[in-house]
Amino acid sequence: MTPARLYALLGVLTAALFTASLTIGPAALPFTEALTALVSQSDGPATMVMREIRLPRALLGLLIGASLGLCGAAMQGYLRNPLAEPGLIGVSSSAALGAVIAIQTGLAYTAALALPFMALAGAGIAVLAIFALAGPRGTALTLILAGVALSALAGALTSLVLNLSPSPYAAAEIVFWMMGSLADRSMTHVALAAPFILAGAALILPLGRGLDALSLGEDAAASMGIRLPRLRLALILGVAACVGAGTAVAGAVGFVGLVVPHLLRPLTGHRPSTLLIASALGGAAMLLAADTATRLILPARDLKLGVVTALVGAPFFFHLVWRLRGRL
Repeated sequence: MTPARLYALLGVLTAALFTASLTIGPAALPFTEALTALVSQSDGPATMVMREIRLPRALLGLLIGASLGLCGAAMQGYLRNPLAEPGLIGVSSSAALGAVIAIQTGLAYTAALALPFMALAGAGIAVLAIFALAGPRGTALTLILAGVALSALAGALTSLVLNLSPSPYAAAEIVFWMMGSLADRSMTHVALAAPFILAGAALILPLGRGLDALSLGEDAAASMGIRLPRLRLALILGVAACVGAGTAVAGAVGFVGLVVPHLLRPLTGHRPSTLLIASALGGAAMLLAADTATRLILPARDLKLGVVTALVGAPFFFHLVWRLRGRL
């Protein structure tokens, strides 16, 4: 399949799921009425539902899903490992720690954006720690080890915060937030996350040629004129911006960056440069489908988005490890 045809198919799928995300919800709005209310000038309840509830949710699903798919493809290309995912460098767990601290200290209730800003601060500290641990010219192995160490520390500190929660209600709120969700988000959350996600994507998308060269090995890539330190810097900053912003507004949503690139890789001729855009479109489609599923499977309960992606991704991860066990 040619890249253009693959992009077109994934684009149509993503557009269809985006429309489904806009038109499916607890409020029983007919399909045409829902789309008409989105563009009408009235201030009726249907317009409020579409603009204040469903549109931000669909936009966040599109942005966060695309960024996770893109980051997963880039990480797998850089590390040359199909088991790599964006959370490997510890940014998502550090962003979650920042959000958990905001909830635990009550800072999240003092301002509407205190929680996402704390999560972004956690992601920023994680980037500084990664550079300090891995060094400016470290190898892929040092990057993985630094990410694993940072994830372990952030996970331990998150457990400590949970352990010190003043009441079971505070602990339950933290746990529910960490499950990931797009419910009750507004255009303010979109405005906060979109600049970081777009900036991160702008850093990652030009790396296709370098990732193609890296598939031949670091020495071969260097001989082809690829400046590996610059590539790694752009990769880390791009992944941190995308994952940190997504975690800040939606909580921890895993497995999208792992599953989507692996499913699409055979359709791209195993070329990392082609996989980047395909994975971005596929990630958006997967997250929009998962978020729509949370509203259809248990409409009366607040089924969390991270639970759905984990239920899909974890068995796939087992299958992937089983297939690759002889080569790992």
